Amino acid sequence: MLVHIIADYGAGDLAFAEVVQRISLHLPDAEPVLLPVPPFATIAAGFCIAQLGLNEAPAGAIVYHNVAPREDDERARSGNEGERLAYARLPTGVRVIGVNAGHAFSFIRDAALELRWASVAAEGSQFRSRDLFPQAAAAIALGRPEALAGEVDRSAVPDIPPNCVAYVDGYGNIKTTIPDDRKGEASGSLARVWVGEIEAEAHSSDGSFAVEPGELAFAPGSSGWNDPSGRRVRWMELFLRGGSAWERLGRPAVGTPITVLKHYSPAP
Repeated sequence: MLVHIIADYGAGDLAFAEVVQRISLHLPDAEPVLLPVPPFATIAAGFCIAQLGLNEAPAGAIVYHNVAPREDDERARSGNEGERLAYARLPTGVRVIGVNAGHAFSFIRDAALELRWASVAAEGSQFRSRDLFPQAAAAIALGRPEALAGEVDRSAVPDIPPNCVAYVDGYGNIKTTIPDDRKGEASGSLARVWVGEIEAEAHSSDGSFAVEPGELAFAPGSSGWNDPSGRRVRWMELFLRGGSAWERLGRPAVGTPITVLKHYSPAP
């Protein structure tokens, strides 16, 4: 059983090893794949959940995630209480189990065939994704009816945040929440891009490699999935051929706003 584990523990962190160990205890046939995201980056988590969950996957695949900034209540917490564990069943058959925090469920909210709470306490351990949630996830994966509770109010799950940094891959490509809406726009036109306070010139193109080495492209990326109507959604990406767009643009954090001025004409 393929189990993607998305969390903000940090690449190679002991926490990943502990969570894998605990999941394997309750699901001995689990085949874990680890995917770290930046600390508290629920937008990145949500983007990755959708990319993995809304595309073809092997039967029985699970996305288990934990990015829990505990921002649902600013008061002092008793028993390390945090956001609740939720469950989603997607049209692909992928099951998503994780903390309903921030934008973690935003990208799959409308596509989910089922969105429910897990029957597990939201408090009782500082390390809930090791001590409490794996057993609950295993119960859901094994189809135990008592593992699930009532439906999640979808209106309380926030929309996908528009026009911002969603995820940065290992090459420094910046995946955005800007959908591909070029509608026949000519490839090769110039655009002016602001990522936070950093400004740069980019080539609008129909593919990231349709630029010369050292040039910045604003193009449809490799990430996307079908929306509930069956329409394919692709997300725009900032790509620096031969380098890192993330470095060029000041290492922006996930959630940094992006503004694009299309059909930009440089000064003579």
